[in-house]
Amino acid sequence: MALRQKISTWLTFLALGLLAGCSGSSGGGDSYNWGWYIFNPMQAKGVSNLQFLIGGVWATLWVSLCAICISVILGALVALAGLSRRKSLNRVNRVYVELFRSVPLLVLLLWVFYGLPVIIGLQLSVFATGVLSLALSDSAFEAEVFRAGIQSVPKGQIEAAKSLGLTWSQQMRLVVMPQAIKVILPALGNQFVYVLKMSSLVSVIGLQELTRRANELNVSEYRPLEIYTLLVAEYLLLILVVSYLVRRLERKLSNTN
Repeated sequence: MALRQKISTWLTFLALGLLAGCSGSSGGGDSYNWGWYIFNPMQAKGVSNLQFLIGGVWATLWVSLCAICISVILGALVALAGLSRRKSLNRVNRVYVELFRSVPLLVLLLWVFYGLPVIIGLQLSVFATGVLSLALSDSAFEAEVFRAGIQSVPKGQIEAAKSLGLTWSQQMRLVVMPQAIKVILPALGNQFVYVLKMSSLVSVIGLQELTRRANELNVSEYRPLEIYTLLVAEYLLLILVVSYLVRRLERKLSNTN
């Protein structure tokens, strides 16, 4: 809850900074008349517009967090299948990775939303469709990240675990995965940033996240440059916060060595 309040405060200050920086530009920039009055915090309508646009942050964060959690689990499982000695599991890994890496996210999103009700009679909500599509698309990349991380663990570590009588699942859980996570954490952070940005595509099926709200606000106010400038600033701030948290986690893990 405290983090939510902090992000809201940062976004509000950012919006105010944009208003202050561009308020004097009404006659410049190829005579473009900036319309930052639509976000004027001294007017009730400006406050309402700011609250409406910034309110989409929580849908963006929530769909991204749910998707990345699912994709990490799926990616790890698919990576383990690819490293298995069974050829059937290797084929499952190859088909899964190539399939979901090849299909554009927007196409997958539309197919899940409109195709599943026809094929299997399953009508997912807009939020569930966004989470599932993002998770499936990202998990293919996560699988390759995990595969590289697992293969980077020295074979001597695995041989030592075997000599101690650990089962395969215990080797993965106690020896291999903890070391692999430290190696792949930066890549996992990059994937979360990717999911955060790609969540904007869920707006096409109606999820009330940042991009959808910006589009709806533009319909009523028709100030696209101002609205989408603030939208860019919101995404920039969110990604900077995520990058900072990932770097902090990296430093914590490096200190445990």
